[in-house]
Amino acid sequence: MKGIYLDNNATTMVDPKVRELMDPYFCEYYGNPNSLHKYGTTTHQAITEAIDKLYRGINASDEDDIVITSCATESNNWVLKGIYFDLIHNGEKDHIITTEVEHPAIGSTCNFLESLGVKITRLPINANGNISVDQVAEAITDKTALVSIMWANNETGLIFPIEEIGVLCKQKGVLFHTDAVQAIGKIPVDVKLANVDFLSFSAHKFHGPKGIGALYVRKDVALTPLLHGGEHMRGRRSGTLNVPYIIGMGEAMRLAVESLEFEGKEVRRMRDYLENELLAIKDVFVIGSRENRVPNTTLISVRGIEGEAMLWDLNKAGIACSTGSACASEDLEANPVMVAIGADKELAHTAIRISLSRFTTQEEIDTMIEVFKKAVKRLREISSSYAE
Repeated sequence: MKGIYLDNNATTMVDPKVRELMDPYFCEYYGNPNSLHKYGTTTHQAITEAIDKLYRGINASDEDDIVITSCATESNNWVLKGIYFDLIHNGEKDHIITTEVEHPAIGSTCNFLESLGVKITRLPINANGNISVDQVAEAITDKTALVSIMWANNETGLIFPIEEIGVLCKQKGVLFHTDAVQAIGKIPVDVKLANVDFLSFSAHKFHGPKGIGALYVRKDVALTPLLHGGEHMRGRRSGTLNVPYIIGMGEAMRLAVESLEFEGKEVRRMRDYLENELLAIKDVFVIGSRENRVPNTTLISVRGIEGEAMLWDLNKAGIACSTGSACASEDLEANPVMVAIGADKELAHTAIRISLSRFTTQEEIDTMIEVFKKAVKRLREISSSYAE
């Protein structure tokens, strides 16, 4: 049976157009771009074109830097640890602001920095799953080195008020970083409008290859390198450039931006249709308003059914979803977003994340609805915690 993939917030299929553009750079144009012979220099134009696509994709200025990394986890670590060495280690600052629902790449790094004496403020989300600019304003002190808040939440799809926070940070003279992994390819991302100093992303979340990402750094902002070695990327990030993956990420960015209208209309239409059908089931809840979510994401809870049990039934039918972040999928604790919004203990274990892509079809959504409804009926009949 053909599988149905609805876990696109975990990773996405590489767009065939992306793979086609990458292919020649594995076995034909495979030279090290730092080499002086033709095998190396032949790659230069393609690399430049790919990086130009990244600049255009997030509306970065030529004077800004977009530095290639292995993934957004590396980019996030680099910002936080770089700020530690640049502003905190010397005693100038001692404070970082983030949220309780960041990706583990931020959360775990903040835990590490906290062990070194850094003061970390973790803003709670409200009952709607979001934060306010006022919360950030109240948390900023004259010792705040950095505010790091995700653009869109990886589990709920809720969009945080990044542009307003960016204005606030600029007024207060505090550096601002956003993890935009779940935003790029789903909604417009403009670093100028957002007033960000740093922005992280990963290609595999917008139909590019895994193992490649980038960090946007605003012009004139210093950041101590995370990796030391050669003078790659103008000395900001050492390591031989992964030519085919850079080319793939650039093309994936171009296609993602090109597809934003389709995401906002057709993907949203399918997502809303799916939600309407599932919400018709008794005691089913969706987290967050549709208007303030990226168009592909639903975090849904079914009272009386453990999320892992629902995943089992869906997986048997060839449907891939998740109970939350794939980077923490082996942890069977209650969904952290559900806990953060104040869901009761039982409901906090029932969350299922469904995330579509531009390759999702209406037929797949119809099949998902049918399988989901059957699974709810079966699992509630054997549930010890659910009674009509």
